Amino acid sequence: MTRLKIEISVPESHAEAVIEVLHKAGAGRVGEYARCSSVWKVTGNWQALPGSQPYDGEVGAMQHSEECRIESVCDADQAGAIQQAVREAHPYEQAVVHFLPLYEP
Repeated sequence: MTRLKIEISVPESHAEAVIEVLHKAGAGRVGEYARCSSVWKVTGNWQALPGSQPYDGEVGAMQHSEECRIESVCDADQAGAIQQAVREAHPYEQAVVHFLPLYEP
């Protein structure tokens, strides 16, 4: 089974809610451990384009904000359900959820 690393950036105010749905959807299982994840403080950068409804900032203005980067793992067949659950809990109009294949010899 292919394993994936999950990366999500979210405002700190929503990090716990996103972690909770991430784990409820099946992410974070590593051997005999469950609910495994890491959280990093990062700075997000974006510019909302015309037609967008940004959670933070103004259309046309360059925005910089502290966020939490949540990292976890899942099986590839769980990715769709995890992505849907995270997007429902995430406050951003366009939540980015990265799934990266892991090399496990």
